[in-house]
Order: sequence, then C-alpha cells, then structure tokens
Amino acid sequence: MRSIVRIISGALLLFVFSCSTKVLTSKPQVAQVAEQVSEIVPRRAEVLFLGNTSKHHDSYKYAPMLASAVFKSGINITYTDELSDLNTENLAKYDALVIYANYDTIGKAEENALRAFVEGGKGLVPLHCASYCFRNSDWYVKAVGGQFKTHTTGKFPAVIVDSKHPVMKDISAFETWDETYVHDKINPDKTVLTERVEGDHHEPYTWVRQQGSGRVFYTAYGHNDSTWTNKEFLKLVKNGIFWALGDKVISQVNALQVPQGTYTDAKIPNYEKRDPAPKFQAPFSSAESQKLIQVPVDFKIELFAAEPDIINPIAMAWDERGRLWVIETIDYPNEIRTDDGTGVDRIKICEDTDGDGKADKFTIFADKLNIPTSIVFANGGVIVAQAPDFIFLKDTNGDDKADVREKIITGWGKSDTHAGPSNLKYGFDNKIWGVLGYSGFSGAIGGKQMKFGQGVYNFTADGKQLEFLGATSNNTWGLGFSEENDVFISTANNTHSAFFGLPARYAVESTGTKTDQQSVKKLDGHYDMHVVFPNLRQVDVFGGFTAAAGHNLYTARNYPKNYWNRIAFVCEPTGRVVHQAILKQDGAGFTEADGWNFVASADEWVGPVQAEVGPDGAVWVADWYDFIIQHNPTPRGFENGKGNAYINPLRDHDKGRIYRIVYKNAKPYTPIKLSKNDIPGLLKALENDNMFWRMTAQRLLVEANNAEAIPGLLNTINSKQQDELGLSGAAVHALWVLKGIGAINDNNAQVMPSVYAALKHPAAAVRKAAVQVLPVSNAALQEIVKANLLSDADGRVRAASILVLADHAANAEIGSMIYGAANDEGNIKDEWISKALQAAAVKHKAGYLAAYTKKSASAGTLNKSIYNTIRQTGKSGNSAIAKKSTSALPAITINLKVVEHVMQFDKKLITVKAGQKVILNFENPDFMQHNWVLIKAGTTSIVGAAADELARDPKGADKNYVPQIPEVLKASALLNPQQKVTIEFTAPEQPGSYPYLCTFPGHWRIMNGILKVTK
Repeated sequence: MRSIVRIISGALLLFVFSCSTKVLTSKPQVAQVAEQVSEIVPRRAEVLFLGNTSKHHDSYKYAPMLASAVFKSGINITYTDELSDLNTENLAKYDALVIYANYDTIGKAEENALRAFVEGGKGLVPLHCASYCFRNSDWYVKAVGGQFKTHTTGKFPAVIVDSKHPVMKDISAFETWDETYVHDKINPDKTVLTERVEGDHHEPYTWVRQQGSGRVFYTAYGHNDSTWTNKEFLKLVKNGIFWALGDKVISQVNALQVPQGTYTDAKIPNYEKRDPAPKFQAPFSSAESQKLIQVPVDFKIELFAAEPDIINPIAMAWDERGRLWVIETIDYPNEIRTDDGTGVDRIKICEDTDGDGKADKFTIFADKLNIPTSIVFANGGVIVAQAPDFIFLKDTNGDDKADVREKIITGWGKSDTHAGPSNLKYGFDNKIWGVLGYSGFSGAIGGKQMKFGQGVYNFTADGKQLEFLGATSNNTWGLGFSEENDVFISTANNTHSAFFGLPARYAVESTGTKTDQQSVKKLDGHYDMHVVFPNLRQVDVFGGFTAAAGHNLYTARNYPKNYWNRIAFVCEPTGRVVHQAILKQDGAGFTEADGWNFVASADEWVGPVQAEVGPDGAVWVADWYDFIIQHNPTPRGFENGKGNAYINPLRDHDKGRIYRIVYKNAKPYTPIKLSKNDIPGLLKALENDNMFWRMTAQRLLVEANNAEAIPGLLNTINSKQQDELGLSGAAVHALWVLKGIGAINDNNAQVMPSVYAALKHPAAAVRKAAVQVLPVSNAALQEIVKANLLSDADGRVRAASILVLADHAANAEIGSMIYGAANDEGNIKDEWISKALQAAAVKHKAGYLAAYTKKSASAGTLNKSIYNTIRQTGKSGNSAIAKKSTSALPAITINLKVVEHVMQFDKKLITVKAGQKVILNFENPDFMQHNWVLIKAGTTSIVGAAADELARDPKGADKNYVPQIPEVLKASALLNPQQKVTIEFTAPEQPGSYPYLCTFPGHWRIMNGILKVTK
C-alpha cells in the first residue's frame, strides 16, 4: 500500500536563518513584486523533499536536518520516498521540490509531471546524489545542469566564484569532508556559484539556472554528517531553496512575518547539559503561534478557542449535540488539595453558536475540581477521572451545570499527578476504558480488594465492576480504538505505539498454571521524533518519544482515504508535535511505521496533549501551551511539589488553545444532535461515516434500552453493506448494542439467527464482533464450530474466537480443537494467536492433554511448548547464571535497587574481590523499565554510543537495550516496574573500576555506578 506523504519536522540542528525579500530577490524583479504586494496572500512556503530508503545517502536522516534549518524562515518541508508522488495533482500543492536520493530511472508520467512543474514556474533543488538520478531522462539531466560521473573523497574548501548572487548572500567560504564529485553532460546554460579546485582543475560544485519559468539550484555537497552538520552548508541550501521558490512565493512568506521570538535567561532545567544552556522563549499570541505551526500541505489549522476562554486544557470530549467539553486544570501539577479535594479546576462546555468555526459560548458545567485528568459521557452525565476518585457529574434541570456529584470508584493513586488515570473512553463492549500511570490503583470494587499499577483497564459505567486488562512498561497516557475494535496504547519513555492483544485474565487460569502472557506489546517501527526547533528539552529518550500522549486513529471520512482507519495521532508535547503512526495489520496484531508529523511547531510553548477526530470529521488538538512540560525527575537545583513535579515559576496557568485541523477539500459538515429518546435518529447515526457519531449512537441506544431499536439493528447487521475499505462499522456497533441491551441470549429467536449469520459476514470486524458478543453456551459453541472461525482468514478473528473458547467451561471438544489449531503453521508464527491458544489450552487442560497424548507424534513446536507449559509445576527462575567460579572466596550477595523517580541506582559503588562469585539481587520499584549492564573499565562512552544506536532499533526492546559488543561483560534483562532479577557472575580477575549502567534509551548518562574490583 502506498505510504502517505510525510511532514518533516527536523532533528536537533541549531541553525535558524531569517531572510528578507531584498536579500533573496534578484534586482530586475523587485519592481514587479512591489506592484503585486496588494495581491499577496501571506503564507508559509511548501516544499516537497523526495528521498529514498537507502542508508548510503540517508535522506531519512538529513531531510529533518534541512527542515530544522529552514523552518523558522517560513518554509514547510514535506518528506516522501515514493516516486509516485511526482504526479501532477500532488506536485501542484508545492512551490519547490528538493531531491536527495538514488533513483536510476523515472517513468514517463512522472517525468512529464516534473517537467511541467518546473517549467511552469516552480523550483527544483537537486542535492548531491540527485545529479545521478533519472539517468534515462535527458530533460532531467539538462534541467539539473549536469550529471555525476565519478568521485573520490577528501576535505576541501568551497571556493566562491560569484559572491554577489542572492544565493551567496552572507555565505562564508566553508570547508568540509565530502565526496569529490566530477560531472559530465554539463549544461553551459548555468551560473556557477562555487567550485572545487584541485590543482589546475576547477570543478563546478554549486550552480543555479533557469529552466522554463522555473529556477534550479544544485550543489554537489552533501554526502554525510560532516557536511550536513555544517551550518554554512545548511545556510547555502536554505538560500538556494528560497531563490528557487521565486519572487512571488518569497513575497508571500515575507508578508507572513514569521515571528522569531524573544529569548531571555531563566532558570530552566538542562537535562541534556547543553552549552550554552537553553533560554526562555516568551509566549506568542495564538495568531502568531499559528505562523510557527506546520500541518499537511492540503490542510489548514483553525483556532476554535483560546485564552482567556480556555486555560490549560488537559482533556476534551464531545457530547451528543456535538458540543466540546474541556477540562481545565490550573491546579496541575502540584496543587493537590488534601482536605476535601476542592480545587480551582473546572469543566467547561464550549459552543459555536453562529457556525463560524469558533467557540463563542462558554458554560462552566462543574468547578471546584482538583486535577481532573479525563472525561467521558455515560448515563446522562459524565464520568471524570480525578484521583483518588472517579466521580459522576450530571445536570438534572437542563441548565448545563452539574447538580449531581457522586463518587463511583475510589482508590486511584495521586502520588504523582502525571502518572494517574487518563484517557477514559466509551468502548465497543459498552464499558468505560482507560489507562493508568505508575501512581496505580488500590481500592475495593464490589467488596473485592484490587491493586494494580500502570496499564489498561475497563469498568462498568456504574463503577461496580472493574477489570485490570494488562500492564504497560511505562507511565501511560494514550489509548485509542480502531473502527474494527483494535486497541492501541502509547506510553512515555520510548513506546509511542503499542498494541493491546489480549486481557491479562488469560495469563493465569483457575488451574494455577501461569502462562506468562504479555497483554500489551510495543509496536514502534522507529525511534526518532521529528521536531522543528533546536531547544528540545527532555529527561531521557533524547530525540525520541519520551512523553507520548494519546493514540487516536482517524476514524471518519473527511480526510483523504490514506488516513482512514490507518493513521493514529500521537501527541508529544516535549517535541511540540503530533506524530502520525501508520498502522498495518499483521496477522492478529499490527506493525507501526513512521508517518512523520501531522502537526509540528517551532513555538516552544505549543504542547499538544490530545488529538482526536471531532464530530465534524476534523482532528481537534488540545494545546496545553506551556513552556515547561517536563514533570520529573527533579533536576539539580529544583525541588519537588506535592504532585511529584519539580517546582518552577515558569509553569504557566493562564493560557491554552484548541485547534481544528481541517482538510481543505473536506465535504461540508451538517451539525447533528442526538437524543436517547429518538430511536430512528440513533439508528440513522449508527450508519454515519464518523465513528464518533456511531459510538455516541451506540451508547445512547444502550442507555435507552428500548426494544423498539431491535428490528433496525437486525436490518443493519443483515445488510452486509461494506464501505471502500471493506468495513461494516454500523454492523459492528449494532451487534454491541444488542449485547448491551441484553438481547443476545439463546432464548431470543428474533435476534440469534442474525448474530449467528454475522459469524460469516464478509467484513472481518463483524465476524470478530459476532463471536465476542455470543453467550457462553453450548449452542453458541456449535455455531462457532460451524462457522469454522478457528480457521478464519483474518488473524484477529481467529484470536478472538480462541479467547471466547477459553471463556467456556472445561470441555474436551474444545481442548481437541485447540490442539488442532496449534498445529496450524500460520497460528504457530502468529504471536497473539499462539498466546490465545496457550491460554485456551490451559483452560481446557484435560481435553487438550488427551488430544496431545493421542496425536503427540504430529505435535508441532507450538503444541510442544503448550504441553510443557501445562505440565510445568509453575516455578520459574529468572537468574542469569554465569560460569561457576573456581575461587575459594565466599560468594558475596549484593542487593541493588533503582531509586524511584530519580533514575539512579541506590548504590553508586560496589566493592568485590577479584574472581569472587557475585549474587546480585536487582530490583526495579521505579515506574519505568531499567536494566543493569556491567562493562569493561574505561568503555562507558563506547557502550553508551552503542546503547544510543540500539535505542533506534525497532527491536531494541526485544534485545533488552543491551549492546551486543565485547565491552559488555554481564547484563540483566530489561525489568518492568516492580520486577526483580537475580544475576550470578564471577567478578573479573583483573582489579579495577568496572562501570555499571542502565542502557535504557538515554539513561546511561545519569544512571550508573562503579563495581570496584580489589585484590
């Protein structure tokens, strides 16, 4: 499937260059520009960057560097590595094309589109290897001005031969190591700006030329880091791009008057130990801030609300009338009210009454709250997460002000205000779902005491039932559903995308046999976050996702098709970006790829904390808007507050913005109002192409519990209607409505035939929903067998069906079925299906063992593994045993812990004897993952560099973030919070100081100690 064109938001380069029309406009055209001033529409320039997947010329790495260098000058750069994006329709969106890639040939259609683009007046900027692209196109070679022929390498200066050309304005002669290009097929119709001089040979190295009405800038520089980190090179390319844009576009950019910001010295944490230390940027008005925000080229950003009407928006949701409800928390992060919980936070209803796209009516629904973190609609009111309580608020007299306030669940931890409950959402299963950070939960539900830490959970809307569904590896603040009821999560600390595969209850069955299943798995297909400002401030996971928030898919149809049910929006407030995660089904699970950014800002106050599809099909973004985003650990020179966040007077408490990101060609939106008393209206809304309205209609139908809806629901299920993606969203919701109103049971002859028929529906999501809503009964079991769901073409349907069978009482027939399914090669290779099979085999132990005993000769690898799991005693060891020591010295036992919240070991020095056996009991009570890695003396920088590189490996977590290099002597596994491990090893024979580190991304610099080996 064709990948989306991706917005670049560059890496951390420190170059910012402002320009003026005078500098970048050639003299003959100045008068013409002046005459057109009245027609100029201020805007940012749009540049497409064509890269490739090659690492030899690593466009993925260097394109962000370029974007970082030009962003504050008013240039947006959009990245693609798809040649098919060189088409007339797509190129028409851009003002110039940068090429840094290795493509040998170009198709005729792409060549014609590119030729029309350039000769029609747009810019072409081929860099370095681009002069060897498209060798089958004589037009392209001529347009570039020459073709690469051969090269050696070396360090050489840029010899400036035309210092008066606008491109060379303020460019100093620079020297860099690079490839020493020699060109042939040189077009004499060009102006040479720099040369590479070698003896008597003067090789043209940077030049400009006119091609039709378009401008071409080329430089042969740019092979690797030595050049791409050179500020003068980046300035040269920036000037070249501006010149290639042409005078009209330059005038439009200059008319926008992109603000550069005011910076002053202030007490700012410097986790990265930058020199010079970062400065404080003064805030911008919302109008000015928008000039420093990039959205996709065919989208626009529109302000819905801002201060003073909205302050510190931490969460938002929409009601059945399409009105926006916003939680404002001025108390966050440290003003914890310990007496009666009364604070100054509030919930505000924001309405656009005149249809101009901006809120003009603001109603305080509830106040006197204290650090509420999430809101969801249920039972005619809202449930609000406000640790230590979940409270139910309701307006009973129609004045839009809560007059009912009830606690429904108590026990949510508040030891750290950014690690509590968040992202409450109404789920397909008619329960409220949410995620939780390391502050955890400890309370009584239905008379049963429960305690759990960070992860995902759900509960009934009355709060009487609560289930912990699965643990996550880090502080968690992201949850989202696909249109097919796939569940995704984001966490802090290098897991911006994860998949929830199966509930934790399948890990341990009543037999007491532990299956050790992992409910949530990291999906990240990449490490880097792409930012467009130089002063990124992060505690760890430097340059990556350290504060991911939200994981909401595009589940409407007002954006281009490549967004539908495929792109998830992950906010990263430290990077001032909203990331696009490209999700692709892989059997019963998913993979994630880098879609770059949906929103990126160089305003160091922009802090997106939620991005979600609204009632109109646009994506709405809650911008916290605060210069200080970091919470903890507490940096040197600061103190913690009650919320476990460091105290800093720079934290803002009077700003906030809500934006809508609108597709320019979106279909018109007609506002909708739903009511649980309007059954026909709800049934119609169930067919809406925006999942927000479908889910809202589902919720209201369940709350109405009106049997009059059943015929309409059955018609929806029976219709077999599918959309362009092959989805039948309405049928999925209809099935869950029937489940929610108690209409699905063996005695309901009106309903069950349609539910059973849905087991063979053409849409996989409907088949999955159908099996999940079935009653646990023999009749339902037989229908599952008849539908052959354990051999379904869709891996998610197979996994769901197996888990449904695991819910049935122990059954010999099911045990035999599980054995058969576990011999299927496709199931063996699928991580989630194999886990589901293991859980089901444990439940149906007797039947499974009987089948295994009878057919053991044909048992595959999965069946052998399941058999061994069932037969084991339940004991498990987690020690990493080294070869036995032959030393006569007695073994030494050392207890080592991670210090909570401060990223340190509790011992900075451990002393042992040379050759002594060491038993290291390592415990991780912290909220994030850690490991323990012992290395050779004097190799910290080597191992640290290898750890940084490993952090960018999508499989780095699978490798425990432990570099596989000789410098590593011993290492533990990567420990999740609250895990322990015993590591046994023999101390080195050579006395000395042996460092030990945590090599989780970014930790090794501050989380380390010394194992001192003595004689």
